[in-house]
Amino acid sequence: MKSPNSNRLGNRAFSSQGVELSLSGVRVIEICQIAAGPFCAMLLGDLGADVIKIEPPGGDAMRQWPPIVNGFSGNFASVNKNKRSIALDLKSSDDRNTARQLVKSADVLLENNRPGVMRRLGLDYDTVSEINPSLIYCSISAFGQTGPRARQGAFDVTMQAMSGIMSVTGEEGEPPIKCGVPLSDFATGLYAAFHISSALFERKTTGKGVHIDASMLGCSLGIAALQVSEYFGTGINPIRLGSRHPRNAPYQAFKASDGHFVLAAGNQNLFEIVCDVVNRPDLVGDPRFASTELRTKNQSELTEILESEFAGDTADRWYERFLEAGVPTAPINRYGEVLEDPQVRSHGWVQPLELPGKTITKTFSHPVQLSDRDLPIRLSPPALNEHEQEILQEISDSVAKINT
Repeated sequence: MKSPNSNRLGNRAFSSQGVELSLSGVRVIEICQIAAGPFCAMLLGDLGADVIKIEPPGGDAMRQWPPIVNGFSGNFASVNKNKRSIALDLKSSDDRNTARQLVKSADVLLENNRPGVMRRLGLDYDTVSEINPSLIYCSISAFGQTGPRARQGAFDVTMQAMSGIMSVTGEEGEPPIKCGVPLSDFATGLYAAFHISSALFERKTTGKGVHIDASMLGCSLGIAALQVSEYFGTGINPIRLGSRHPRNAPYQAFKASDGHFVLAAGNQNLFEIVCDVVNRPDLVGDPRFASTELRTKNQSELTEILESEFAGDTADRWYERFLEAGVPTAPINRYGEVLEDPQVRSHGWVQPLELPGKTITKTFSHPVQLSDRDLPIRLSPPALNEHEQEILQEISDSVAKINT
């Protein structure tokens, strides 16, 4: 995708096969910290964009998050590869001018400050679009740029609470818990990257920029489509069900003799296979379990019956039996186990990653694969201000080119 500004500064990006990446030549200025914004920018960088991360003099706060590997944060590294770093104090007029020069050369500006901060810095959409009318400007925030909560801050856990996610996470009758993965942060980053890419595609025809307003609240509700539709359809709030499903059974984690495994028999045929595997053909004709709806209604009784059978063998053995029978099933992996799974290995998702100081660690690379190219780790996660001199030189060269 050749951008209107690509002849000014943009670096071209290629796969290991020499195929140009889809966002090659697109320049992204990231003024973000922690998770949602940096994750979004990394996705664009994975696809070939030239991402320049503007950090405060003290750096993105995530640089302090453990695990610390030879002085460098593994958490920071996980969402900041394929980027360059420059440290600017945006309260300084000189550094703000440098930021404006970068924005002038950019295709995308991505920021995740509270609404109002970028306006005070003179880097809001209305201001910078005057110097770069084709700019795609994406603001990630807790509640959006407008509305009664706009200036409130949030972290992932408060947004999981506010959005309803915690109300359906955990065991029935027990206190709500947050999902162990920061869903609100990363879902918002995904939505933002999708809309930035769409806006870049549209700009090829219109030449116009746009302001994208991606809120954690809206995106958290967006991924809860089934729960929201359940409420609209019934007028009843969905409840916590643990690993159980509100519309299918047996469809949950089950206890075996030594631990748990997951079984998902989501239709009548699969239920009959389950009955066959546990040697309980009588359950097929039991009126309590005669349909998916009835099994869901009576799933506590069904769970008790099945777990009495599962107590006779280990979770691994039941997993193997159901896998052989063609019933969707899974072990409950820890990350150390799934990252060693042969399926993960076959896709080559785990890749070596060089940190500043030449330390080699591992990372999970881009998970979506293309038929004609890979999406390589072109740049290691940067040290703070690592690319200052080359970025400033690019600005100088661009100004000199314009003036000749």
